Amino acid sequence: MFLEDSTMGREVWRESYMSMLNKVSELFPVVLQQESLRDGPMCYVIVKVCLQIFQLLSSEVAPLVWEKDHRGPTVQKILQALMDIILGQCCNRDTRLLAGTAVSMLINTASESRAGGAAGWSLLQVSHSEPWLLIVGALQVKCKPTGRDAVDRLAVSRGLLTCCRTHILLSSHEDATECLLLRGLFPLVSSLCEEKLDCHYFAFEALTLWLKKVKECLVDLWKITGVQLLPDNSSLQQQLIHIIWTNAESPVEGVSEFARSAFVLLLDLYEKDCEQFCDTKTTFYFTLLQRIMKLPWEAKAKYHRLCALLPYLGTDMILDQYVEMPNHLLKCLSTNHLSPCGSELYRCLIQQQRRELCDGSQKSHTELDLAGHWARRWQPVLHEALTSDMTLLQNNSSTQLLPCTFQVFPSAVDHLLASLDPYAPGHLYAWACILSSYRAVTGGSPWTLQGSSTFETLQLALGSADDKVRLAALNLLCYCPKTKDTPTSEEMTIMRTFIPQNLNCESSPFRQHFQAGMKRFMVRIRDGCLAHVKGQKSKKKGGASESERDNELLEQGIEFVEWLSQLPYSYLAPGHSYQRKKTALLLLSAVLETCTDTWNPDKKKGQPPANMGSLINCARQRGQWDFFCRTKQLVLISCLEDSTNEIRELSAGLLLRFFPSSFPDDIAGVLHTRTKQLLCSPRVQEAQMGALMMKLLLQKWQDSGGSRLSSNIAVSSGSDPVASCVVRVLVKELQEHYLTAKADTMLAARTKPIHGVLSALQRCLLEAPHSIYELLDHSLNTEVLILLESISLLLLGVLYGDQDVCATEKDAPPSFCDMGNAINSLIAQASSGGQADGDECVLLSEEHSLVLTCCWVSLKLCVLAVFSYQEIGILLGSLVEKILAETKEPSKCLLSKQDLMRASKVFKNILLKCRHWGAVEGCCIGFTKFCASLLSSTDPELQDIPAQMLKQGLQVVQSLRSTSVTRRAAGLPMLILCVVSAEEASKSRPLLAHSMQTLLETAKTPLSEHWDQTLDLPQVCAVHTLQALVRGAGLGGAVLQFAPAVAILSLTLLSSPCWAMRNAALQLYSSLCSRMLGQRSSSEEAGPTQHGMSPPAFFFHYPGLQPFLLDELRGAAQVLQGPPNEAKLHLQPSLYPILTLLSQLQPGVQDSTETLSDFLPPLLQLSASPVYSVRVMASKALVAMAPPSDYMNILIKLTAQLPSAQERCCHNQLHGQLLQIKAILERALSAGRAPSDDLSEVLIGVQASLWLVTEAQRCPLVRAVYLGVADSLRSLCCETFLSKLSHTLMHSLQTPQQGLQVGLSSFHQQAIHFLCADLKCACKIWDSFSAASPDLRLSLVTWVLDGRGSQQTGLKEVIQRVLQSNLREALLSDSVEYRRTYLAALIAVTAHGDSVLPQHLLHSAPLEEPVLPECLDLLLRDLEAQRGGPEFLSQALYAASLLLSQWTDSSLKISALERWCNILEYQRAPDAPEALRMACAEALCVAGAPLMNNSTQPAFVIRLINTGLYLLQDQSQQVRMKAACFTSVLHHARRGERKKSIYLMQVNQALLLLLDLLLEDCWDTPGTLEVLLCHLPQCDLRSVLREASVGGCSTLYEQDEANVFAEPSVMSAHVLQYLLQMAEKYSQSSALASSLNSWAEESATQVLDNLTVCKKLLPAETLTPSWLALLMDPRFHSSLCGLFTRAAFLLQLLKTSDSIQHLCDPSSVHTSLQEVCSLLAQNGVHFPSAVTAAVAGELLL
Repeated sequence: MFLEDSTMGREVWRESYMSMLNKVSELFPVVLQQESLRDGPMCYVIVKVCLQIFQLLSSEVAPLVWEKDHRGPTVQKILQALMDIILGQCCNRDTRLLAGTAVSMLINTASESRAGGAAGWSLLQVSHSEPWLLIVGALQVKCKPTGRDAVDRLAVSRGLLTCCRTHILLSSHEDATECLLLRGLFPLVSSLCEEKLDCHYFAFEALTLWLKKVKECLVDLWKITGVQLLPDNSSLQQQLIHIIWTNAESPVEGVSEFARSAFVLLLDLYEKDCEQFCDTKTTFYFTLLQRIMKLPWEAKAKYHRLCALLPYLGTDMILDQYVEMPNHLLKCLSTNHLSPCGSELYRCLIQQQRRELCDGSQKSHTELDLAGHWARRWQPVLHEALTSDMTLLQNNSSTQLLPCTFQVFPSAVDHLLASLDPYAPGHLYAWACILSSYRAVTGGSPWTLQGSSTFETLQLALGSADDKVRLAALNLLCYCPKTKDTPTSEEMTIMRTFIPQNLNCESSPFRQHFQAGMKRFMVRIRDGCLAHVKGQKSKKKGGASESERDNELLEQGIEFVEWLSQLPYSYLAPGHSYQRKKTALLLLSAVLETCTDTWNPDKKKGQPPANMGSLINCARQRGQWDFFCRTKQLVLISCLEDSTNEIRELSAGLLLRFFPSSFPDDIAGVLHTRTKQLLCSPRVQEAQMGALMMKLLLQKWQDSGGSRLSSNIAVSSGSDPVASCVVRVLVKELQEHYLTAKADTMLAARTKPIHGVLSALQRCLLEAPHSIYELLDHSLNTEVLILLESISLLLLGVLYGDQDVCATEKDAPPSFCDMGNAINSLIAQASSGGQADGDECVLLSEEHSLVLTCCWVSLKLCVLAVFSYQEIGILLGSLVEKILAETKEPSKCLLSKQDLMRASKVFKNILLKCRHWGAVEGCCIGFTKFCASLLSSTDPELQDIPAQMLKQGLQVVQSLRSTSVTRRAAGLPMLILCVVSAEEASKSRPLLAHSMQTLLETAKTPLSEHWDQTLDLPQVCAVHTLQALVRGAGLGGAVLQFAPAVAILSLTLLSSPCWAMRNAALQLYSSLCSRMLGQRSSSEEAGPTQHGMSPPAFFFHYPGLQPFLLDELRGAAQVLQGPPNEAKLHLQPSLYPILTLLSQLQPGVQDSTETLSDFLPPLLQLSASPVYSVRVMASKALVAMAPPSDYMNILIKLTAQLPSAQERCCHNQLHGQLLQIKAILERALSAGRAPSDDLSEVLIGVQASLWLVTEAQRCPLVRAVYLGVADSLRSLCCETFLSKLSHTLMHSLQTPQQGLQVGLSSFHQQAIHFLCADLKCACKIWDSFSAASPDLRLSLVTWVLDGRGSQQTGLKEVIQRVLQSNLREALLSDSVEYRRTYLAALIAVTAHGDSVLPQHLLHSAPLEEPVLPECLDLLLRDLEAQRGGPEFLSQALYAASLLLSQWTDSSLKISALERWCNILEYQRAPDAPEALRMACAEALCVAGAPLMNNSTQPAFVIRLINTGLYLLQDQSQQVRMKAACFTSVLHHARRGERKKSIYLMQVNQALLLLLDLLLEDCWDTPGTLEVLLCHLPQCDLRSVLREASVGGCSTLYEQDEANVFAEPSVMSAHVLQYLLQMAEKYSQSSALASSLNSWAEESATQVLDNLTVCKKLLPAETLTPSWLALLMDPRFHSSLCGLFTRAAFLLQLLKTSDSIQHLCDPSSVHTSLQEVCSLLAQNGVHFPSAVTAAVAGELLL
């Protein structure tokens, strides 16, 4: 530190540098002798000191190196030590690399270039495998290589390139034209890049450094060589391109980025080279462009190279040559891993375009002119992307293309907006994204771009059914570059409407973005208000109007924050949906983070402004912004017992971060009592609640002194008294639980199930903001470790059924049979005290059921075991990690070696003796932390503990088991994985290398002659362990260096006689392929099986695989080359996996070396395989492995081999050849690599083989594939051929088939697909539908169901007519499959393939009148009798709705409509299958909307609206969306809009609109009041209180509601305003008045009685346990909402009706209602604003 940062310190060391060097030289031998020191941080620090001395004290060191008179042993010893480290005496890679830098820095001290160059040339001997002598000036050291891991060469090359000055790098050796940089370092660096190394990243870093040095020294290099450095086709140029090109797809992280940088540097060097030697051709650029264009669009490197090449060729040249670029850019943006490089290319293109426009023209362009030039090239591309129906393409184009577009061409916004129609699909999202991005980038106001229509379009976007549209509109509303730009009153009004309607959105990303948007909005309000407050304080003179406007804006901002801070508390009570509570808490967090002065020490940004207090005081002077009152605290406390972990954690976090640092005494006492109850609950969820409460209490008790804790717990001096006391209490409680479980396991399962206290202990020790030394002393820590060990042994003993067996060193877990017997024995012992005589009871009592369930879940018997194991593992590992991390003096560490050995034994027992995967997985988290902490320790004894555990684990792998263990070898692989994952990535990972070598050797061991398949074999266990290492995320790419050996092993083991071995090998191979191939493409166009690595790149990185795979393919192909009549069914187990691997490589990449051409002959020969799947996969592999230049040759060769009708042929080979022709042809045509002229010969061969589709060809599979080939070439075929082919197919389809033929259905499907592509043929085949065979009919309707029937408009109408006319016969068919498929096809073609919008249904052709009623009756009968299952019934309901909507008015229709409504009301129930509930919603869209618009009887309208209301509250989001679609259709029809597209509104908006329609059309219709009241929750408080007083849990699990999304409280608030409106219309209708009076007579007594109960229920001044229990009861809150809604409705009726005044006194009821509501609000019960406003008489109707 003194050398590097202190000038004064440097001068001090300059005077005593010799003593420092002596100390370093003496220290090196000591460090290098001890493994822990030389591989640890000590050695690294010493090397760094040497580097800094050589760098900062170079003038003092130089004489000691370069002058013989001053040389001495000191520097020579240091140099020797550094070279020993470089050559492998040290295993730490970072230390070795730093040593190379230090030696190079020593060479850099040379004052003469010749001496320094000679030392550099001498150092390059590092590549020698024999001992050599290093000469650095006057120093000479002997160098003995210890290994060949290439780190030594890497360290030397990096060091020379980073440290040596130019004159040293340019020094020559023997030839004056050969300098160290070109002739010395480049061969070394290039060889490193060509090798497959674990440190490939550093090799390419060295290549980039070399290119930078060449660029820096370019002028000197020209002087030395006298010729062009990179002439076209020179060896240096070709070598560089080869290295860069082959590593652009490297799976090693960071290598592809360095390859990209190297490519940019190479192009820059070439340009300077050409300029220097006046080479104007620059053919290298054009050669590269052509080569880049030939790359497939899936190649990521393609776009990076185009970006680099763009400045040298210009945009016009590239866009004119590369015509497909816009299309490929869109494909990139629709693929996750390609979207960044695609957007970067677009940005580079438009930036270059602007530069060319501004620099290349004499006249100056305006921004509008520049935007016009941009629009001609790019406006259609962005329009297509933004309005696409692909979500990924939309998102990527809006977030990546739009910002850079507006940065470069701000006026492009006008061109983009001009082409949008808000009602067209996708355009609304595009509109919001464009304006939002424009506002964010330019800061311009979006509201002035389109005049008054902007706010109208914004309202449409904010109410859209699409989440992403609403989010885009919200972002537009919230974001502004200037945070002091206070939102306008219009923006705040819009937000007040938008926020409540979006609280229950089901999308988690929506909630996160919603919170982020609201934070931005709140920051604008806060900063704007602060500016106004500051302006008021400054007392600047201004106009009265301006001052008044400032006060108005300040008032609006404060009121909005107050409203938003109150809103969440209305929706946090139990009974609200998880989605609403989560959003409410996120919004509350946003308010508290932005509008309080709470400082968060963990955040660097986002802290409150320094003057935030002034704004808070200003708000509180107005009686607002009381964020932390008691009632709000109680609401958040009630959330601590929510059923979801996220709500509990968020609530606790808010209480800790923002609310007062201590609870009031009454709250703390009640909460502590509740916590103790929950920690003893057998329910895991409740125990987790108690653990969270305990952590919360611990942190809140800091200021209160922990008065609620037991006073008889001794607290050690020096520790935090409260925290330490809590921990001791928990440890004592845990010990009690353990002793109870030891004495009576069943009793513990019911009353003291261990895992709750363990979880609490974990939270208090690890999550509380205390040092571990404040919580534990050595004795307590030892007590905890011993207790954890005892608990783990006890639980394992329960699973074994014998504590003594568990205590042994047996490492195999009990079998499932053993565990089952142990469980039965335990239950039998627990129930032995019961009644022994009498008949055996068949039904279990509730208590017995609870015990049995608790035992099974707790012990397998098992959540007790599993959850406790998880808690033990996580607690133990995290505890050790925290203790070691906080230990400053090793002598005072709380953990001794004995303690750590005890902990390691606990981990080993759980991992090796427990069978449950959840326990193993949970334990691994802690075990990895445990091993990482020990391996990073400086104590060699502690470092050795994980290595010893690994050794023991490998010994278990190699030993023969006495029993069969869980699949994938149970926890044993995880033990080994955890240890090797904990190794530092910077080291050479010796534990991983040792493990891989041992496992590979074990797996290769031949099976014994008498192996037993019932036992787990060591070889199988080793393979499963290898799979765990390959899949382990913690190892990353470290296992790739072993990939070839593991792949060869797994493929070899597929031939093992042992099934378990083959199964394990296949799993290993699958995992390895996923690791080797890297990221899978997410684009639909890329196909489901292709990855991002091409065959040349794959075999470059894994060269050891190429000869093995090729030999396997050749061997398989050789078997097929026997005589034609000889049987060839010789199975080769590795063949199909190899073909699968090859088929997953990225096709279309040219192999420049042609080393992969050897793969083509065996792949072509495999077309004759007798195995169908092998032929299919061989065709896919051929596409991937064949270079594009060979496509035509392969096609010509294969088509020439097609036999004539007279030739004998092998059907398997013919089928395989056709598959290969089809695969290559499709790839060539899709990639644009097959011009029609080149395909002429192929076309002739295919057309000449027409007989292959005729009946002369007996194999339907061959006929189907030939037809697929012909379909691919359809656009190039002549009409004569197509006519013959169509005629042949029609004849084949109409000819009755004799017998069963394999593949006939596939051929029929292919034939139908081919024929229906031509409208004439399609109409002909569909017209003959009724005369077709049953199989052909099924094939035709299946083809429609595949989505092909709606692609041609004329054909769609024909199909629809045919299907409707044959509906009766289909419904009477005996085939259930045919009926189901037929109905699905009818629905698909009638709905036009649109799953959302139903507008096309209104124009379908009606059935004939006699047929329609009969078909409808058949469908309704099936629905009423529930025949056919949910899938068929949902289709039947949809079809019945279609028919009903087509039926003209008649007396019979009323009966059918009644039956239809009954079915809807039955199937809308929450417990009905989701498919049927969805069908109800679709039925409303199909028939409900037309019926309601055609003056249907009001009674039916009410029933349909009520069904819609229920479905809008359905648990399924898809059902709610479909019901919202029904409302949107109604709204569209009511408004008489003629726009083509229907605007789809959000669900919550649709619900309110349906209620509006109900009151608007049916307010005086009998039944309307009942519809509104049926959505109110029951208000029987007495029963709720009675059930709550019973308390306790009788079962281990709670029964969920059928619909957890429904929210009675929210629905009460919605319905209330409509009830009040009906009360207002009391005098307008006698029928309505009668209904209202009847309700009042029936309900007044109950309402008043419940109000009386409510008054008696009101809590005392202090919190009581009973009131806290009520606050956490969802039934209590919903009952109160129902009660207050009915009471407000009754009060309104009392105001408007004189005939019910006798029921009660309105004023007294109103007064008591307000009092009760006020007191409840003060004690933690918050109601929706509509309810409180109605109670106060302030609700606007």
